[in-house]
Amino acid sequence: MRNANAAEFSYRIAHSAPATHPLHLRLTEASERIKVDTKGRFDLQVFPADQLGSQSDVLGQVRSGAVDFFMLSGVVLSTFVPNSAISGLGFAFKDYDTVWKAMDGGLGAFIRGEIAKSRSIFAFEKIWDNGFRQITTATRPVNGPVDLQGVKIRVPPSAMWTSLFKALGASPTTINANELYSSLQTKIVDAQENPLAVLSTFKLYEVQKFCSLTNHMWDGFWLLGNRAAFDALPKDVQAVLTKHLNAGAMAEREDLVKLNTSLREDLTKKGLQFATPKPSEFQDKLRAAGFYKEWQGKFPAAGWAQLEAAVGAL
Repeated sequence: MRNANAAEFSYRIAHSAPATHPLHLRLTEASERIKVDTKGRFDLQVFPADQLGSQSDVLGQVRSGAVDFFMLSGVVLSTFVPNSAISGLGFAFKDYDTVWKAMDGGLGAFIRGEIAKSRSIFAFEKIWDNGFRQITTATRPVNGPVDLQGVKIRVPPSAMWTSLFKALGASPTTINANELYSSLQTKIVDAQENPLAVLSTFKLYEVQKFCSLTNHMWDGFWLLGNRAAFDALPKDVQAVLTKHLNAGAMAEREDLVKLNTSLREDLTKKGLQFATPKPSEFQDKLRAAGFYKEWQGKFPAAGWAQLEAAVGAL
């Protein structure tokens, strides 16, 4: 016999952010609002992805329908949808205005179309923010490409990250996030790159001395859904989900801007020294290494055109 208080639809959404991160908080808020607006018919359970395995494991579970929704970086998603990595191109975006012009416009639409081609998953319209990524080091700040020559830097598992840092003269090494702190502590690598929120969460300031605000890559989380699971919902429930999840993304973006300001102040107090290099020097190095020409050849012309429409010629 069905529990009278049980929701008619109970779905799960996974993410990899800590419980204090704006992404988790806004997802939880959206879940509560969805439940109210559907009069208890829909229950969206929010939980950390690491309870289910690696990001690639959870992506597989979303594709199969074992998990209903999953928040995932477009660059990491590129292991399944190669063209989703285009938004992570090194030094493409100069600021947030440019990011949202692209991701809420033609480039975002292009990427969502590429994701939809898989048939098993789709992406909601508004992408969530993970922030601009910064480089931290243990021995000296990175004030220009010359300071990266031969530096062993940890990168996530993605051809885009590896290609970027090789073109800048560094020695990128793929290491899982759960081994990041220990790899820096034991000097397996000398440097790493992540948004400021990750530096704080993982306490990387304990094993790194300098943070260079390179803004070398913008990263965001697509809210991916299992197509069959979403299509199985009544249209009115779909509309409520879409409304509140997209609104949550917009609120989370504002939260992260405020968080990054406070985090810089907090990390400075913890001993991290900040440097502000010129992005143009890194872009010149990448152009000379053929980085942009290489990736232009890998992405569809339609996607590259949408990227340059927002950021200018690369």
